[in-house]
Amino acid sequence: QVQLVESGGGLVQAGGSLRLSCAASGRTFSSYAMGWFRQAPGKEREFLAAINWSGGITFYADSVKGRFTISRDNAKNTVYLQMNSLKSEDTAVYYCAVKRYSGSYYSSGLYDYWGQGTQVTVSS
Repeated sequence: QVQLVESGGGLVQAGGSLRLSCAASGRTFSSYAMGWFRQAPGKEREFLAAINWSGGITFYADSVKGRFTISRDNAKNTVYLQMNSLKSEDTAVYYCAVKRYSGSYYSSGLYDYWGQGTQVTVSS
């Protein structure tokens, strides 16, 4: 069992930055790939970024490539999402998740533990 707690969300002006954190419980955190997703009102959950167990491989959605950076600190059982150049369309609830199964990093169906989410609101 893995529990995830996101933090770092809030209200920011367009063009600003936020760093989200996702703290995980459990000794096996360093064994798992991790991902960040978001969901805006009335929209489907959207893949943003993922990172493999070691942090050596990362994946990004085209919509955030070059603006968002995913990283992890296995010693702290934490994964981060640095978000720069934020836009109003980035407003959403942001979730981190654990990916334990092989397959595409882009597919939410392969992530089986999810945090409760943190709200990010970007004002224009």
